[in-house]
Amino acid sequence: MGYAQLVIGPAGSGKSTYCSSLHQHCETTRRTIHVVNLDPAAENFDYPVAMDVRELISLDDVMEELGLGPNGSLVYCMEHLEENLDDWLDEELDNYLDDDYLVFDCPGQIELYSHVPVLKNFVEHLQQKNFNVCVVYLLDSQFMTDVTKFISGCMASLSAMVQLELPHVNILSKMDLVTNKKDLDDFLDPEPTFLLSELNQRMAPQYAKLNKALIELVNNYSMVSFIPLDLRKEKSIQYVLAQIDTCIQYGEDADVKVRDFDPEDDE
Repeated sequence: MGYAQLVIGPAGSGKSTYCSSLHQHCETTRRTIHVVNLDPAAENFDYPVAMDVRELISLDDVMEELGLGPNGSLVYCMEHLEENLDDWLDEELDNYLDDDYLVFDCPGQIELYSHVPVLKNFVEHLQQKNFNVCVVYLLDSQFMTDVTKFISGCMASLSAMVQLELPHVNILSKMDLVTNKKDLDDFLDPEPTFLLSELNQRMAPQYAKLNKALIELVNNYSMVSFIPLDLRKEKSIQYVLAQIDTCIQYGEDADVKVRDFDPEDDE
């Protein structure tokens, strides 16, 4: 059985930086992971690229040959990837063992994981290949300064959760850039009554019923829990990785090593 993280989130949320830091952490702890680039528009990498979708198709080539804009070209690239799952992806996966750990660095366009079925079909293909997959959703902590932005982030994450139907770990990235971390305390594990009160204060009275419905939706799906990630701290990376490993049951089927018992040693 293989293991995989699908790293998604809005553009600029720190997905590639997360993948790079995770690779460095695992390298330090002598654990092997393989980072895969699924962004056909990516240019520079701070991690060794195990697989690269640009070998199949690149954004620049599509824009030049088809005359599409950046967003249209990206969707075209991902749909082309979807059409080649049985060929290109399977051929690449054959290079890895059954118990390898893959981290997929995904593009940042929100439509790819909110309503376009490309990533959903990609995940289903991985599952058919006997991979346990977990979604790692990154949200920039610097934008979590008020309740309206928090609810917006929750809705985007919830949309991905409903679309992909996978275990979900939500991460507040770039915590090392937050000047006053106390400002985020109310949003790390907030009470629904607090969220509703704050939202009603910031919105016009006619939106009161909508505000209540949004808070109930977020609360019912347990989407108000985010894990802060400070890439400067090894313990922070280790904690996040442990949460993800639990979701995909990594290491649970490992052989337990037991020392042979010698009665003479006990005397």
